[in-house]
Amino acid sequence: MITEFFTNVFPLIYRAPLDLVGHLSFILTALSFGVRDMLFLRSLAIASGIVGITYNFFNFDPPLWLVIFWLSVFILINLYRIIGIILERRSIHFNEEELELHETVFQNFTSLEFMKLMRIAEWRSVESGYQFAEQGKEIDGLNLLFNGEVVIKRDDKELGHGRDGSMIGEMSFIRGGAASASVLSTRGCRYVHWPKEQLRGLLNRNPSMDIAMKHVFSLDLTRKLVGPEAPMNG
Repeated sequence: MITEFFTNVFPLIYRAPLDLVGHLSFILTALSFGVRDMLFLRSLAIASGIVGITYNFFNFDPPLWLVIFWLSVFILINLYRIIGIILERRSIHFNEEELELHETVFQNFTSLEFMKLMRIAEWRSVESGYQFAEQGKEIDGLNLLFNGEVVIKRDDKELGHGRDGSMIGEMSFIRGGAASASVLSTRGCRYVHWPKEQLRGLLNRNPSMDIAMKHVFSLDLTRKLVGPEAPMNG
């Protein structure tokens, strides 16, 4: 009876932890698919590879060298990309205004994504009475009010005001076509301007940035519906 137990049951008990190691490798891979940050994603991929190598080395006699070889190759590729990402991030520097935007309006963007966004942006300053948009006419790009105040009108009827952190021209950018309302500054404003085609091209090339920008648009719409007192960071 004891001999039968060790012959039949003990191998199953011994293999159970190794099977868990195999499951852990696939769990880490699955988790990496749901991560937006590339550094974290590739770190999870490396961890999955190391666990996979451990499983295929100790769980088989002889070890599955083919699998171990390719897992090692994938680990080296991800290590190379991690080094590249770290070097890229070290080269990123934002001024005070950009840092404020990144920490509030664009907090859903990675540093690298925000850097790409700001590369095609232009900082502008205007006086009171400047017309950002005219109802029925196309807008040449997307604007973000950094500081200042604007009034929004449709058919000469005042709809509301926009203040720090408000988007101007986002509906025209999303749907295309002419502006549905007129927007004028009521005092001096400083804002960020993105040319329409350049911004659209950037978002099309970077799906994760496109998703993050849609989130920004959604928060902006929520703030406009709730009222001007809603915080910039949602």
